[in-house]
Amino acid sequence: MPLVEVIPHAGTSEQTIATTVKLAKKQGKTPIVVADKAGFYVNRILAPYIAEAMRMLVEGESVEDIDNALVKFGFPVGPIQLLDEVGIDTGTKILPILEAAYGERFSAPASLIQAILNDDRKGRKNGRGFYLYGVKGRKSKKQVDKAVYSLAGMAPRHSQCSAQQIAERCVMLMLNEAARCIDEGIVRSARDGDIGAVFGIGFPPFLGGPLRYMDTLGAGEVVARLQRLATQYGSRFTPCEALLQRAERELTFWPGHETVPLN
Repeated sequence: MPLVEVIPHAGTSEQTIATTVKLAKKQGKTPIVVADKAGFYVNRILAPYIAEAMRMLVEGESVEDIDNALVKFGFPVGPIQLLDEVGIDTGTKILPILEAAYGERFSAPASLIQAILNDDRKGRKNGRGFYLYGVKGRKSKKQVDKAVYSLAGMAPRHSQCSAQQIAERCVMLMLNEAARCIDEGIVRSARDGDIGAVFGIGFPPFLGGPLRYMDTLGAGEVVARLQRLATQYGSRFTPCEALLQRAERELTFWPGHETVPLN
């Protein structure tokens, strides 16, 4: 993991922060300074992205279709494989904390997650999650374990969504959360927000990061897409105030290589 999130509390001096950032750099890491709030930054923008993938799985999309759609978008791995890599037990532990802090947009299908955990599926670390993994040291490839579909009464069908639609549902939630993080001062600049996403979760670097990508699309376009998705899938896609204000005032997140919270 090339990224380090440096988390100061209210009484941490700037000297201490600077010393910690310097230490991280000496270790060969890329540090960003992040506010001490639930999920910090990387997990906060990642959680709704993964939760949406879980919802689509319950709706009948296959593991392969979901992961392939996000790889096609530019991520190094799809959200379901990423959950396997992190560890399903570890990756899902934070979701209730974030839901309690920020609301239903962080909710995930509890029955699916519990069924997976009850079947002792932790991901790559114990050789079985949504995928099955070969013996360590061998070159056998991972493969989707079709048994996961029956655990929570799922039945994968012919994809109801295109790869573009699958990617849009996951990515737009991540973008909306990144905008909130800027507005709330969770990260100090658009630069830090984009570095955190690229180095922390593999956001497609050719898009520059979620904040640069929103600037490329335009805040008005991002708002329009979120409003369309909110109509189709629910209020979790409602565009946040940070985006609505930028759309109205035609502002970007990168006006001069940094941005200032609106509040």
